Parts: sequence; structure tokens; C-alpha cells
Amino acid sequence: MLTANAYAAPSADGALVPTTIERRDVGPHDVLIEIKYAGICHSDIHTVRGDWGPQQYPLAPGHEIAGIVTEVGAEVTKHTVGDRVGVGCMVNSCRECVNCQKGEEQYCLKGMTGTYGAVDRDGTITQGGYSTHVVVTEDFVVRIPEGIELDVAAPLLCAGITTYSPLRHWGAGPGKKVAIVGLGGLGHMAVKIAHAMGAEVTVLSQSLKKQEDGLKLGADHYYATSDENTFSGLAGSFDLIINTVSAKIDISSYLQLLTLDGALVNVGAPAEPLPVNVFSLIMGRRSFAGSAIGGIRETQEMLDFCAEHNLGAEIEVIPAEKINDAYERVLASDVRYRFVIDTSTLV
Repeated sequence: MLTANAYAAPSADGALVPTTIERRDVGPHDVLIEIKYAGICHSDIHTVRGDWGPQQYPLAPGHEIAGIVTEVGAEVTKHTVGDRVGVGCMVNSCRECVNCQKGEEQYCLKGMTGTYGAVDRDGTITQGGYSTHVVVTEDFVVRIPEGIELDVAAPLLCAGITTYSPLRHWGAGPGKKVAIVGLGGLGHMAVKIAHAMGAEVTVLSQSLKKQEDGLKLGADHYYATSDENTFSGLAGSFDLIINTVSAKIDISSYLQLLTLDGALVNVGAPAEPLPVNVFSLIMGRRSFAGSAIGGIRETQEMLDFCAEHNLGAEIEVIPAEKINDAYERVLASDVRYRFVIDTSTLV
């Protein structure tokens, strides 16, 4: 077994601490990656704190991984030593079900293998990117184009693909009016990507404190949802709304902002249920949908798109010793717009 330095949660209510984790030996189809940067996603916090269910500890989170290939298995054909690569939210799937065969491994009918906190093929619990090294099967490793620096690329492996996938699936582009709810780690990438796709982009945020940022990122309009006039003034305006916030909101009020046949897609994942007044759907033939990450093929497509349009995440790079502080700042919405761990500080 290989070992890697890491930061891990010892329990649901304990601070993350330095530790050593084991990685499997490099198999015939495996790639060993020296991790350079790892993004901090809100879902890392939800997971290690048990908001989405009990976990096995210690648990090293992190599914926004950017690094360099340092070793490949004897039968690897997709990657070579020295390649700039990334790993996102999953590291395996059954490869056999209809969804996997379509390249939608994130919706594997047998359940995809998450990058951390999941049962791996050898029966161990996967450990994530808050570490110096990771071993991943080649089919779940993507290429990071030369046009994107590794630090700003790391958050694209979750925040980027989580927003790109629904924008592409629901046809964001020229002539479409798209609203983004929330301007955080997910929301700021949704604005950048929707703008690059050619859509007319509106940010719906609780206040106007990030308005200047939103317009610089590519939004055409910016409204405060705390203003009671916002919902009446924008009724029936949008073809597509992407809700990026991981907190409970009044979904029925947001559904009223959709045009006929419009869709509200949830990518934020709050721990609480989101009740819906069915008449908000019926009266406009509207849809309330959800979307996870993208498959491996679409993730590569997203990275290539971001390179073509010179898109990367807005980041604050931190040393490992600041991870716990970063968690508290994420919960307080005190980050613009993604924390990224410099994993060289784990040594």
C-alpha cells in the first residue's frame, strides 16, 4: 500500500487534523496523481459533519483535485507521466448499466463510487483530495488543458461541471434568459459559463453586496431577493433558473419567475426538504428538476470549453492549516469564491 499525507475529519463534530492515509498500489489500469491543489466544496462540510448521513471516520474529503501524473499502470493508455490531470466527484462506476453506457456515469444505476466516503472496489472507504497523492482508475481521470492553471482548474472538477451540465442540458445559449440563484462557489461559475454560452444572465442574490462582482463575472442583471419587488417585477421572465444555494428557499416563489415551459434546476443540495406548491408548476407548464455533476465525457468537454473561453474559478489559495478556518468562512459566506488548498503544505 502507498501512503499519503492528508487532512481528515476524526468525527462529525471534530476539526480536521493532519493524518496519514493509505492508497492502493497502482494497478494495471490505475494512475498515481501527485495532487497540487484541492478545492473546498460546501458538500465537503455537509458530508464530514454528517448532514447527509452517517460516515466512517477518519474521513479525508475533497473532490476538486488537480495534479500531475507520476506513475501509470502497465495497461494505461489514456494518460502518461507528467500529464496535467483532474479528478472530480467520482472515481468509478459499474460501467455496465444503461446510464454508464451513455456516458452518464454520475447516474450509475448501481451507484457511482464517490471520491471520498464511498465503498471502493476493494472494500475500503475512499479518501479524497485533501491529500498529497491519490490512485484512480484511468477512465475517471480527465485532462486539464494547458490554457488553465491548476489552481483555478481544481474547482472546475465540481463547481464547474455541476453548473455546466444543466446549462448545457437545458439549452442555455443565445436568445435564452438564464437566472442564477446565489453567487457563491457554484453560482460564480454558473454566471461565467452561462455568459460564455451566450445567454442573457441574471443573478438573484439575497442582497446587492456582490453586485459589482456579479456584473464583472458576466451577469447582465443583478437583483436582491430580499426586495419584495423583485419577484413581482420579474414574474414570467426566465427560460431557465439554476439554483446553486445549499439552503432552504421558497421554491414556489422562484417558479413564478419562469416563462411558459421554463425549468428551475436545483444543483445546491440543502439538508432540508424543499416543498413545492404544485400550482406553481401546473399554471405555467413549468418544471422543477435536479442535476448532479456530469459524466466523464462531459467533464472533459467542460474543461475544454473553459480553456477555449479562458474561464477558471475565482479562488483564494490557503495552506492546509487554514482548512478549519475556511470551513467556518464558507458557512458564513465569507469567500470569493472558492477556497483551494495548496497541498504542498500537507508535507
